[in-house]
Amino acid sequence: MKTNIIKTNFKFLAIVAFLGLSLQSCSNDDDSIELNAPVISDFEYGEGSSHSTDQVAYKGSDIHLEAIINAEATVKSISLSIHTHEVEPGDGEVDWDFEKVFTDSKYLVINPTFHEHIDVPTNIPEGEYHVELLVTDELGNSTEVEGHIHIMGPITLSDASVDTTVVRGNDFHAEFMINAVNGIHNVTVDVHAHGLTPAEKEVEWDYEEVFEEGFHEETEAEFHKHIDVPATAPAGEYHIIFTVEDEDGNTKEYETHIDVTA
Repeated sequence: MKTNIIKTNFKFLAIVAFLGLSLQSCSNDDDSIELNAPVISDFEYGEGSSHSTDQVAYKGSDIHLEAIINAEATVKSISLSIHTHEVEPGDGEVDWDFEKVFTDSKYLVINPTFHEHIDVPTNIPEGEYHVELLVTDELGNSTEVEGHIHIMGPITLSDASVDTTVVRGNDFHAEFMINAVNGIHNVTVDVHAHGLTPAEKEVEWDYEEVFEEGFHEETEAEFHKHIDVPATAPAGEYHIIFTVEDEDGNTKEYETHIDVTA
C-alpha cells in the first residue's frame, strides 16, 4: 500500500512539472510575438466646413483632418504638426507652427479613427504648409504620414482684367473672379487721381460705387462691369482700388492704374 502511494505521488508531481514546463513554454512563445507598427490609411485633410479633401484651407476658418488607424497594440498617442518653411510673415502677420499631442480616451484604443478640426489663425502668411501625423502605440512602435496643404485668405481674387487706357466720355472694362469662403458682402470700386488740376470746362473726377446685387452672400462670383468716365474728367493717370468685403468683415483689395486720355 505504501509503495502505491509513493508511485501515485510521483506521477502527480511529474504531471505538475510537465504542465509547469508547458505553461512556461507557452508564456515564452507569447513573449516572443512581435506586433506590427500602426498602419495609417485614408489620410485626408482640407477646408473644414465642407469636409473637403482638396488640401486647401482658409485663414480664419478650420482644417478638417481624418485618418483610419490600424493598430495591433493599443495606441498611446497621436501627434499632429502643421508648419511651413516656404513663406515669410508680412506686415501684421506671424509665424504659425502648430503642434498637438492627442491622448483622448477615444484614441487610446486598438484601431481608432482620427478626426479633428484645427482652427487656422487669421494673421498668418498664405502659402503651402507641411502636415505630419505621427501615431505611437504602447509598445513604442510608431508610424508617420505627411503631406501639404495650401492656406489661403478668406477672399481670393483671380483672372483680373482691367483696361489700362480709356478716352474720357467712354467707359472702361474691369473683370475678375471672386472666391469668398464666408460669402461676399459687397464690392467697392474707387477711382481717383492725385495732382491733376482741372483745366477750363473740366471737373475733378473722384468715383466710388458699392456693388451688392449679384454678389451678396455668394461664395463665388464674377465681377464684370463697365465704368463710365465723364467727358469733363481731367486727362491723366488714375488710381483704381477694387475692395471685396465678405460677410465676416474681411476685405481683399486689388489695385491698378488707368490712363484717361482726351
